[in-house]
Formats: sequence, structure tokens, C-alpha cells
Amino acid sequence: MLWLMRLVCENLACNRGGREVFAGLNLSLDSGDSIVVTGQNGAGKSSLLRMISGLLTAYAGKIVLTGGDDESTPAEQAHYLGHLDALKPSLSVSENLRFWAAYLGGGKDIGQALESVGLAPLAGLPAAYLSAGQRRRLSIARLLAVPRPIWLLDEPTSALDQPSQRRLADLMRGHLATGGMIIAAAHGPIGLEGARELKLGAV
Repeated sequence: MLWLMRLVCENLACNRGGREVFAGLNLSLDSGDSIVVTGQNGAGKSSLLRMISGLLTAYAGKIVLTGGDDESTPAEQAHYLGHLDALKPSLSVSENLRFWAAYLGGGKDIGQALESVGLAPLAGLPAAYLSAGQRRRLSIARLLAVPRPIWLLDEPTSALDQPSQRRLADLMRGHLATGGMIIAAAHGPIGLEGARELKLGAV
């Protein structure tokens, strides 16, 4: 699969509890582009990702995706990886991934996705027994099981050890190589060489 599209965020504003978090924010990405969003806590990094994912309504501005599926919104063509790993503890590793694949509308081979994040040997283990790093890797597998062009990653390396961080970097490079886009909020390097930086809260 090769995506050819453009994502534009124009004059976005975020207002939380009557407080202006940011305003007049503009950004654009073409297929294969990546942006790392930086800034202090409270600058709006997570809010920006949640706006693009459709989980938060923009106070002002618009988000437009061209070249994608005309029948779907930009949010429906994006994956959001937040701080919390949305897993059902009583389900096994593979059952969790199957649930998300069905919920998000189909997907690729579940086994291959688990193999890509190093969790194939734990496919039958209840998610309740996973470590924090393993839960994070299972959440990342969701990005692979159901292909979507836009990855919105909020501190994606959280809880990951060095080998898992390198694996994630490889997966991100692979996604960009197929024309995918990545917007990641991070406080430090996450392995996205060549990514542009968008610093929120800068004067």
C-alpha cells in the first residue's frame, strides 16, 4: 500500500476551561512526512493530537486531508496512540488485538502484527500479566494490524526499553516509506530522524 495525500491544519485554536492553550496554529504534512511536537507540559501537545484524531473539538480552525478516502474524515484515517494503553486485562494478547481490528474495521494478519512488536510468543497470555513495556508494544501492534495513513503518537517510547525503542523506530520508518505520516508528541528523541519540529508555547 502506498499513500499519496496531504494533511493541513489551518489556524487551529485550543481552549481548555476558558484558558487559551494555543491559537493560530498551522501545519501541513505530505505523504512520508513526520513532525515531532515539543514544548512544556500544558503547551497543548496532547490536545493537538487529540484534535486531529477527533477526540477533541478544535476551538477554531480546520483540519483537511486531501488524497485520502473521500468517504472518511481525517480522524477516521488516523491512529491515535495516547498515554494510556487501551487493553482489556481479561482478554489474551491476540484477543485484544482482534478486538481492536474488528472495532476499527478489519485489518492485516494479527500474528504478523504481534511478531513485528516481539509479542508473538505471548499471544495466548492474558493482558493482565503484561509488563508496562509489553502493554505499550501491544498498543503499537494496533497501528500495524489496521493500516491507516496518519499515526498520532503521544510519547510513544514511554515504558519501552532500548531494543523496543529501536523496533518502534524501524516501524515508523517503514510507515513513512509507504507514504504514511507521523505526528508525535515527545520530550526527547524517539528515533524519527529528519522529522520537522513544531514547538508549542514558544514566544
